[in-house]
Amino acid sequence: MSSKRKPSASDSSGRKNKKIRKNGKRRDEDLSDFDEEYKSDASNDGSDRSLQDEDDLSDDLGPDDGLRVKGPDHIGRLLICGATNWDLYNRKSAPKGCKNTAAKNIYVPHRFAPLDDIRVRAVASGCNAAHSIIITEDYKVYTLGRNEKGQLGTGDLETGTQPYLLESLKEINIVNASCGRNHTLLLSDRGIVYAMGDNKMGQCGVGTTAPNVMTPTRIRYRGPPIVKVVCGGDFSIILDLKGNLHSFGDPEYGQLGHNTNGEYFMNSTKLVRAAVKAPKQITTYIEKSKDHITPVEVNDIIDVACGTNHTVALDSKRRLFSWGFGGYGRLGHAEPKDELIPRLVKFFETQGKGIKAVYCGSQFSIAVSDFKMAYLFGKTKNTGEVNMYPKPLQDLSGWTIRSLGAGFSSVVIAADNSVISFGASPCFGELGHGEMRKSTSVPMEVKALDGIYVDQVSMGQAHTLMIARDTSEEEKEKIEQIPVFTP
Repeated sequence: MSSKRKPSASDSSGRKNKKIRKNGKRRDEDLSDFDEEYKSDASNDGSDRSLQDEDDLSDDLGPDDGLRVKGPDHIGRLLICGATNWDLYNRKSAPKGCKNTAAKNIYVPHRFAPLDDIRVRAVASGCNAAHSIIITEDYKVYTLGRNEKGQLGTGDLETGTQPYLLESLKEINIVNASCGRNHTLLLSDRGIVYAMGDNKMGQCGVGTTAPNVMTPTRIRYRGPPIVKVVCGGDFSIILDLKGNLHSFGDPEYGQLGHNTNGEYFMNSTKLVRAAVKAPKQITTYIEKSKDHITPVEVNDIIDVACGTNHTVALDSKRRLFSWGFGGYGRLGHAEPKDELIPRLVKFFETQGKGIKAVYCGSQFSIAVSDFKMAYLFGKTKNTGEVNMYPKPLQDLSGWTIRSLGAGFSSVVIAADNSVISFGASPCFGELGHGEMRKSTSVPMEVKALDGIYVDQVSMGQAHTLMIARDTSEEEKEKIEQIPVFTP
């Protein structure tokens, strides 16, 4: 769940309102308006030159009001399990020129040798991601994993087998992050968002579709401070202090919530999609019945999650809205239709009251309630039934869930004094149950973590990151008994 802070007294963003004109246009105008949106990017030579031409937002932080976006309270030791050959995993064949084709799977949670002496505040990956972000106790950022589009922010495209410290952000406190398929968003304690990686569909939000953003670059946004960032496969959603959502990137299935999938005819035969290159506010929410559509007033979104091509959001009245790709029931509307505008999930109006957090895997969504219940909609396995509407996960009834990581088809949960996981085959160790029990269709406690209190979990496509609490001597001793993985 996001953390919020009070707005600045100076203006809604606490920043100077620069009005720099360029080519006759104000630079603070929405770059995703009609004219910009439908320009062909065919002339783009693939360089980041257009990023450098922008007025430099990164120096324009405005007066420091002393208020901060709060990151996670917990601090602990990093544990990792799952597939760690970042070039290879979740591919049918190794990419050209890939020298390292050995599968490196960790089947039970291990400490991570390169960062074993550093305490960690937050970890992030994503259900489409083969890369990870690790935020240390003192708010510094390490990146790790696949880097084919520059998503690690290293300035090159070399795979990160060792964690890389983002020196360019060492003066900035990063409090949270999110990973898409090939892009990354980072959130600072000033409520400012930095992006890096694949940007062909504008998913880095920097105002262009330059194919790669190689180093952390401030997104093209002016408004209230941002308190949460979330990446879908090739799109991004940010939540501001006032409870508004803004989206950018690929609108393919309506996942941006702007009542369009972005398709238009470039000529009489070529159908293309327009990228949304800068954050654009989601303004309309609806309720659907059989014969009519009713607008719903939504002022305060408190949580949001993204799957590969869908989004789920929770407002302060505990109402759930979902939109984007509707296949396999992942939107919870009891029908597989795509939704181009955020639509109220009726089930939670009548039955699943008290929802406090939402999470998305690639093809499913999970809502967690205050009443020790979790509801799953969509599909987590390739065979058997799918949940076309939210159904309680009976095996998780009675557990107090504090953190949940959703991968491609797997789920790892930190609840009470246990870690619980489940997922259908194929699995690569991300569930942590050992080599003899790679997959399980029913939630099971991870025996290797008995006696270890895990504060946070995050899942990539086939790997899991955890933060284990180490505040007492007993907890430190338990962690020291966990094996070490050295990449």
